[in-house]
Amino acid sequence: MTQQYKGTALITGASTGIGSIYAEHLARRGYDLVLVARNRERLNALASRLTSETRQNIEVLQADLGRPEDLAKVERKLREDASITLLVNNAGIGTHTGLLESDVERMAEMITLNVTALTRLTYAAIPGFVAREQGAVINISSIVSLAPELLNGVYGGSKAYVTAFTQSLHKELSDKGIRIQAVLPGATATDFWQIGGLPVEHLDPGIVMSAQDLVAGALQDFDNGVLISIPSMHDLQGYERYEASRQALFSELSSNRLAPRYNAN
Repeated sequence: MTQQYKGTALITGASTGIGSIYAEHLARRGYDLVLVARNRERLNALASRLTSETRQNIEVLQADLGRPEDLAKVERKLREDASITLLVNNAGIGTHTGLLESDVERMAEMITLNVTALTRLTYAAIPGFVAREQGAVINISSIVSLAPELLNGVYGGSKAYVTAFTQSLHKELSDKGIRIQAVLPGATATDFWQIGGLPVEHLDPGIVMSAQDLVAGALQDFDNGVLISIPSMHDLQGYERYEASRQALFSELSSNRLAPRYNAN
């Protein structure tokens, strides 16, 4: 049984993994969908199944967000389709290899997808959301945005951008009726690892969460207005202390005088 109609959710990277599970959950919540990914065959199969199961309207939009012309096509959709009430920026790539083992062109492609495309799509969606006084953006970040030493530095840096961008958007837009959330998955059982060169079977199973559990937890946090969702973190007090300490630094970060430690000699 579907829920009350919620508008349309546009989901990037929707053909597999976390994106496809967001599509399932959101369709069952009453959203129509625009599914964006490179693989049309997978998109069509997912759209057909979800249409049959939920009776929601589902549109397929084939696009490689690393290609400027495809990215522009999705941007136009976000600007022009007033039914869109939710943008899920899920598309992204990553790797576990270090600097010296990584191809710089591949790293530039990662930045284009993880940072540039996400930013442009958000900019395309937000003005309409503000004008209509409703809308939401969910950005899929990563726990490495808080612990960049864990994996490849470009990947960690790109996800640190996503988390910081989300926090800034929340500060700017929360009083305009716009909801913003960053989801920080830990290791999750998707093909992300295989594509990045480290099959998930090689990871400690004690740290790997199912994508179903991840999305269910993140959406529960979304319902509760949680800005930074970390479904795999059992005791949130550690993160809350970290965030309180970070914010306590704000008033100390800039001064017109050199810090006394530099005058010690």
